[in-house]
Amino acid sequence: MFVTDACKHLVAGVAVCAAGVAGAPMAAAQGYPTKVVRITLPYAAGAGPAVLTHIVAEKLSVQWGQQVVVDARPGANGFIAIEVVKKMPPDGYELLVASNAHAAINPWIFKNIPYNMETDFVPIGMIYTTPFFVTVSSTGPYQTIPAMIAGMKANPGKTTFGTPYVGSPADLGGALFQYLTGTTMIRVPFKDQMQIYPAMVNNDVTWTLSTLGSALPLLNAGKVKLLAIARPQRSPSVPNVPTFEEAGGPPGLLVDSWMALFGPRGMAPDLVRKINADLNRALNEADVREHLKQLGFEAYVSTPEQMAAAMKADLARYGELVKRTGATAE
Repeated sequence: MFVTDACKHLVAGVAVCAAGVAGAPMAAAQGYPTKVVRITLPYAAGAGPAVLTHIVAEKLSVQWGQQVVVDARPGANGFIAIEVVKKMPPDGYELLVASNAHAAINPWIFKNIPYNMETDFVPIGMIYTTPFFVTVSSTGPYQTIPAMIAGMKANPGKTTFGTPYVGSPADLGGALFQYLTGTTMIRVPFKDQMQIYPAMVNNDVTWTLSTLGSALPLLNAGKVKLLAIARPQRSPSVPNVPTFEEAGGPPGLLVDSWMALFGPRGMAPDLVRKINADLNRALNEADVREHLKQLGFEAYVSTPEQMAAAMKADLARYGELVKRTGATAE
């Protein structure tokens, strides 16, 4: 079956990438960079991932003595941004930020995707991991988890769920929510997640699963409310927000995301190592850590090999989730 084969190729590909990175001599990284470096990402400019990418880009710019620009190209399940970078030369001047949605979910839910992690990209390093929160309008019909579940059961198929795009962690999280609670709802896809919040504030959609960083402006303005975190532990960034189970929901709602840096396939291993080391140096700076905390993100310092292993593990986890919930993009 296509999905199974695609996933096998992805797993094999990241392993090969990691092995290649580990073994080649130092050469290509000498003198890098000598011109502007571009980081393309499949998120809207105001979204949490874009904000953090700009912060990291500024740190890399200082380290390298060259401008590092961020090019936000949201939409089409990340395909737009990914296709731009996969066609670029593997010289380190065109990089991609993408998430577990693009690397570990898309291969399971799309029959055909316009990229292949084995042939098109090499893992460079993780940037952060972040949990998702059950988020509602402060003036919406549901202000607690039990009220939401009861309302959805009383009115099946009436509650609307805003999702940034089909196949995102939030989208699969919504499917998992339905599976765990025995409810049904209407999935409303948006071009990007930043469009969800105004719609939710206007009560055009009932709820969403959001990261803290993306919800923060409206959260600070008192227009949205975090009902629960979708993982077994509370977040140190917002310790007053209960877990889904603590808030009255069933156990097992785990929705999270990571963001990572990729390069076009064929990058020299020593160049991958250099960028990885400089990225990790940026992530370990105190002000970057503080920015991460404010956005509800947790720094995810890794080697290329560790990144490859995380991708492999998530591929297996999401494959099981797709099988259990029946989620699909078709």
